[in-house]
Amino acid sequence: MTSDAWSPAEIAARVESAGVTKARADAISVLVLSMLAGAFISLGALLYMVVVTGSELGFGMTRLVGGLAFSLGLILVVVAGAELFTGNNLIAMAWASRKIGFKELGRSWVLVYLGNVLGAAGTVLFVRLAGVDALGSDALRETALAIGRAKAELGLPEAFARGVLCNALVCLAVWLAFGGRSVADKAVGIVFPITAFVACGFEHSIANWFFLPYAYVLGVEAPNFVTGALHNLAVVTAGNVVGGTLLVAAVYWLAYLRPGRS
Repeated sequence: MTSDAWSPAEIAARVESAGVTKARADAISVLVLSMLAGAFISLGALLYMVVVTGSELGFGMTRLVGGLAFSLGLILVVVAGAELFTGNNLIAMAWASRKIGFKELGRSWVLVYLGNVLGAAGTVLFVRLAGVDALGSDALRETALAIGRAKAELGLPEAFARGVLCNALVCLAVWLAFGGRSVADKAVGIVFPITAFVACGFEHSIANWFFLPYAYVLGVEAPNFVTGALHNLAVVTAGNVVGGTLLVAAVYWLAYLRPGRS
């Protein structure tokens, strides 16, 4: 069997086929795998905070190393097997090809998003009970609080744009992983796009379901924090959908899967 990566046209066909399977999976399996994905992304977010706390590498290098650490989350999702809302925006390719209906698409996204949120919430609970925030003589706690405040105070246009750019890169990471044939191929394909979105400060809705509730349970002091957090989650989620469906799924569908293409 060849060890070469799948071609872009072959990736498109594989993503489309996977989209049909994902959209028609039973609800219990989807919820379980989605909860795992929420936990995996949260663990990547936690590792990011540990790595950047107290770093003396300078702005750019600190964010680069933090992005590499955050990549753990999507590597676990793809290699271990889980269902992540942002990556699953690629299911839109199967919908565009009329292989699934809008109801199936919507059902999949709602179930996966719900499972991701539950997985992130469970991780917040266990991380808090474990007292991880005390690491570095409470320095990790200060990092978590600063991240939460910054996200809750982010302007809505900026949050939306950062959500769009984030999920364009996340879906490209998933796309590259579909092109790999080995675990190493998939991991390498994931690392660079994920590192880029984290280093550039883009916004990931499911990661924010860890960052924001974690800051809240740690007792963040910020005016209107809950309102700001909810606005962030809603707007970033919308941006993620636009970035994943329009900038990646729609573009590759037009290039490789549209009817009548030459």
